Amino acid sequence: MPKMDNSCDFIYWLSPDMSIEILTHLDDPSDLVRVSAVSRLWHRFVIENGLCGQLCLKMLPEVSNAANVINNKIEPLKVNVNSTVEWECLRKRHRVYSFLARGLSPVVRKDCISEAISASSTDNYPEESIQNTLEPRDRIQNRASYWSSKGERDPAVPEILLYKLIAKLSVITEIHVQPFQAYFQYGFPIYSPRAIRFRVGHLQNQVEFGGDVANSAAANAFIWTYTSPEFPMVQENSLQKFELPEAALCIGGFLAVELLGRVQRQEIDGLYYICISHVQVVGKPLSPGFEVEMVDHSGNCTLRYYRERDSSLKSSEEVGEPSRFLSFTARLMSAGWERRIWNRILATGPVASDDDESEDELTA
Repeated sequence: MPKMDNSCDFIYWLSPDMSIEILTHLDDPSDLVRVSAVSRLWHRFVIENGLCGQLCLKMLPEVSNAANVINNKIEPLKVNVNSTVEWECLRKRHRVYSFLARGLSPVVRKDCISEAISASSTDNYPEESIQNTLEPRDRIQNRASYWSSKGERDPAVPEILLYKLIAKLSVITEIHVQPFQAYFQYGFPIYSPRAIRFRVGHLQNQVEFGGDVANSAAANAFIWTYTSPEFPMVQENSLQKFELPEAALCIGGFLAVELLGRVQRQEIDGLYYICISHVQVVGKPLSPGFEVEMVDHSGNCTLRYYRERDSSLKSSEEVGEPSRFLSFTARLMSAGWERRIWNRILATGPVASDDDESEDELTA
């Protein structure tokens, strides 16, 4: 690659603050990757000033609540022994936020549950199975659709519903739960819990259970990395929305819904039950091009990127509207700026860096 003439390099001539002001107007992670590929000077400037982190937090403000966890948990697989500790730390943050900005869905989804795993108890299986809670309707072809616990004489006995999310890494902001109203019983009772709490986390030992989480539903089989406050629940037949105080970064892809206390006694047997018709998780999951593999019991994991999985997404992006950066570049070129600089910014290919590093694998 020919050496760039510094007389045409605005980062070389402008103040750092002015250069940062210009580059922080980018709104696409791919654009920032292209910028860092222009030269070693640009690559170092992007990393030293944390521009990937700024872009990621601008695109995904929910991640800011988990920034401390991200910075402490994610490390590059390869460490350059010739680099200083400070530079390695900056590179680590650059790569972490670059992956998150590219990997987390920019769109909030309401279907972050992939499957219902198990319930702590079920009254009539499979008619009242936890699988019914994935259906948004409480009736299907004139048949009631809900999960029901076993009856208890003690109203304080809790229940737990266990779900698997669509991605092993997600940012969860809200969880919606609807109690079930027994329209076929006298008085139309609503079997809601007294309160509700949520936990997200991962299996302690994925290898031990061979991926069969249905056989690992015991509470001690999981490590919960986040526990929400306890929310009171209203005894109403409605989808009740519980917004987390801070967005929760879920590493591992499992959700436990803890149903605390019982308020409704069934007339026929005098026992207390909890019945739920629907559970919904709202958040931003990792895109299909990325995959998280748990490494050990402590929650360390490997974040990998598979380009072939994103090929369909990239092809759809190519026919869409150009990013703000590409439009801005076109205007600058038409205004007579040095074409060689912008051609190199827009060039596809590997990121130029001070050493040979892979951007396709991280350890969390």
